[in-house]
Amino acid sequence: MTAPTDIAPAKGRLGILTPGMGAVATTLYAGVFAARRGYQAPIGSLTQMGHIRLGKRTEGRNPLIREFVPLADLDDIVFGGWDPYSDDAYTAAMKAGVLETRHLEAVGGELRAIKPMPAVFSPEWVSRLDGVDHVKEGRSKLELAHALMADIERFQEEHRCDRLVMVWTGSTEAYRHPSESHLSLDAFRRGLEADDPAIAPSQIYAYAALEMGVPFANGAPNVTVDVPAMVELASMRGVPIAGKDFKTGQTLLKTIIAPGLKARLLGVRGWFSTNILGNRDGEVLDDPDNFRSKEVSKLGVLEQILQPELYPELYGDVYHKVRINYYPPRGDDKEGWDNIDLFGWMGYPMQLKIDFLCKDSILAAPLALDLALFLDLAARAGRSGIQEWLSFYFKSPQVAEGLYPENDLFIQLKKLKNNLRYLMGEELITHLGVEYYE
Repeated sequence: MTAPTDIAPAKGRLGILTPGMGAVATTLYAGVFAARRGYQAPIGSLTQMGHIRLGKRTEGRNPLIREFVPLADLDDIVFGGWDPYSDDAYTAAMKAGVLETRHLEAVGGELRAIKPMPAVFSPEWVSRLDGVDHVKEGRSKLELAHALMADIERFQEEHRCDRLVMVWTGSTEAYRHPSESHLSLDAFRRGLEADDPAIAPSQIYAYAALEMGVPFANGAPNVTVDVPAMVELASMRGVPIAGKDFKTGQTLLKTIIAPGLKARLLGVRGWFSTNILGNRDGEVLDDPDNFRSKEVSKLGVLEQILQPELYPELYGDVYHKVRINYYPPRGDDKEGWDNIDLFGWMGYPMQLKIDFLCKDSILAAPLALDLALFLDLAARAGRSGIQEWLSFYFKSPQVAEGLYPENDLFIQLKKLKNNLRYLMGEELITHLGVEYYE
């Protein structure tokens, strides 16, 4: 065992700020309000419902994670955010159509009290949103960053928050390769001042958060904190960061099923994935530039898990195709179809077909909550920079330069729990098991 890490207590209020107050954010808010009133259990949240094994199997120590590590309590959470639409959280939730009216009415007063701050927004990065009415103006992107910093400071004072965390729940931005402005912190600051068109709104939010010492998690596939400038700033300010793209729906199932196929050394010839959804995310992803951001995030998962360079006979020629189609009648009810062409002993073909009917925001909301609570824990434990141990929550985990990301859900969960054990001075669990037979 190692000595426990010195972790500052989770005293006082934790403010969770969400750039984007659409379906995911309002579902998060409503779910937390319902959970702390005892109306609904926080299903899907590892921090709230997950247990962690400590010591040997024979010891029978399996506490709840929230009772093992010092996490902020749900009663101490305060929500705020930005959105390019001026609707309060209740109105936004009604328009999103994720939750039933009876569930929203039960916490309607709390939702109505959350009014968005004007957003940093550009149709060059998110082109399919019409009628936006709540957007910041500034002479440069640096001025917009300073305006966000003022928002953060004012929110913390008005709501008497002791600590803050920011989780991006906004729309997917158009795909752009990092530019010269992203290669160092000095270059990024010059780019902000020069109003560099290569700097995205999400990067302005991240810059403002990190400059203010606020941990940042990226729930979308945007290039945001995964550039050298942001990694440098996070390290300089001693702030944890994590990303990117909430692991929900189809990719969640891929990171469950692909490790099983690989473990049994079953070959894969092709994996065709298509989705339909009709929420704001689906509308935004109907634009090819925005879809490209999502496609890059989703395509990388299989290659890393299957490791075709090590298993060329099994996975060296996999045809992997991903499609997302905007279909308004479905709203937030996503449907994902997968067709997997397999082969086994002596090359005989097999098929696996999956039809996953899910609610995108219902799957994403508990991830946003867990990330906020774990990033707050990391900050109080003195951790800074990339938090790879939170890869469990992302389609495209951010890792140190030169490392490949680990996408196997089960390895990711083992890494997360071992990090918690390490923080608390408990023995790491390897599942070797020889001690039971000696």
